[in-house]
Amino acid sequence: MSRTPLSADGLDLLFNEARTQNSWHTTPVAKETLHHLFDLMKMAPTSANCSPARFVFVTTPEGREKLKPALAEGNLAQTMSAPVTAIIAHDVKFYEHLPTLFPHTDAKAWFTGNDALIEETAFRNGTLQGAYLMMAARALGLDCGPMSGFDVEKVNETFFPDGRFKANFLCNLGYGDDKKVHPRSPRFAFDDVCEIV
Repeated sequence: MSRTPLSADGLDLLFNEARTQNSWHTTPVAKETLHHLFDLMKMAPTSANCSPARFVFVTTPEGREKLKPALAEGNLAQTMSAPVTAIIAHDVKFYEHLPTLFPHTDAKAWFTGNDALIEETAFRNGTLQGAYLMMAARALGLDCGPMSGFDVEKVNETFFPDGRFKANFLCNLGYGDDKKVHPRSPRFAFDDVCEIV
């Protein structure tokens, strides 16, 4: 089945003109938009449909104060001013849902008792889902500010104290102030990092 590619405007929205934002307008992000964002993200593929990502959308002053002690100094101002900060985590017991999510075989048995495979699968696919979340956000007209500058253990202790979910990265969401974005950094050319065999 042939599919119609996105328009140039669509590609610009997702990639060519999209930028990592670190300064935000005060326009709030509606809860309905966060629901729509998730409903788009969840349709993208994960291995055996395992869907290990778990999300906390920090939107309130109280939520920001809980997150604040875990933030690196360089990420403090941009996160405290962002309308939403998504904590992207993964469920280390994701495989318990496989009888529902992947019902045509006993996929749960692949993981039971195999801690190395559980961690590898949860981290890889949870990271993929975090990237899908960013693409869905951009598709809905939001800007993204992903970051790694935070204390993972503090986030886990504060937001996931039972240990089942593990934080991976954070992503600020909202409507960015393009006037405060640095010029785009260079990117590799195809031949620098790719080969066709």
